[in-house]
Amino acid sequence: MQQARIYPAKPQKVYLYATCLVDMFDPDTGIDAISLLERQGIEVVFVEKQTCCGQPAYSSGYTEESRDVAAHQMSLFPEFFPIVILSGSCGGMMLHHYPKLFANHPLEQQSIAFAQRVYEFTEFLTNVCRVRFEDKGQPTSVVIHTSCAARREMNVHQYSSHLIGQLTNVDVKKAAYEEECCGFGGTFSVRHPNISEAMVADKTQNLVNSDAVELISADWGCMLNINGALEYQGKPLKGQHIARFLAKRTLANGEVS
Repeated sequence: MQQARIYPAKPQKVYLYATCLVDMFDPDTGIDAISLLERQGIEVVFVEKQTCCGQPAYSSGYTEESRDVAAHQMSLFPEFFPIVILSGSCGGMMLHHYPKLFANHPLEQQSIAFAQRVYEFTEFLTNVCRVRFEDKGQPTSVVIHTSCAARREMNVHQYSSHLIGQLTNVDVKKAAYEEECCGFGGTFSVRHPNISEAMVADKTQNLVNSDAVELISADWGCMLNINGALEYQGKPLKGQHIARFLAKRTLANGEVS
């Protein structure tokens, strides 16, 4: 059983770890996340040389290669302020698996200290910033997809619902079997494409059946898989990262993120 985290006071500075998927497929999400954090009075430092967290190699059994990637990532965030990450999956890798990866290694203590600074984005907004959002958008309805890593490894799945629940003009719909995987799983979708395809078919059907107008998630890996399936199926529903959704809903007319 995981021990409950003790959350610090709101810091003056944070690092943003955008993840390689956000960087490649949806950089505007990273910009919106920075905007939301800055509106909490926090200076955001974005290290441009950040790359993959090493999870694909690690989960595929390439331990030495993933350790090299992880060591490089740790070297890029030397200052001792929090690392806010836009993915429960990458967050789980850094928080739980970096210390395992460097067990009995010269970088073991560094990896433990590094892991303790890692916070998933919605977790950080809820428990460190303690945000209270004012909804400035038009009425809509959403369905929320939470990744397996956010739910089972990071235990941060409830924070998306908490944040969206603050928006007075947003009706949150429930999808059947919401706790089930979308079938992405990083390299799983490549190694087992037929199983992955069946899983995302079930997931998208349940999301569409919720009758929500919009789909949001805190993990872009899931969104990449789900959006691809929805587009292939010709469905109008399309997912976006929660940072994008929150930024749009809480900006007044005329403001820019």
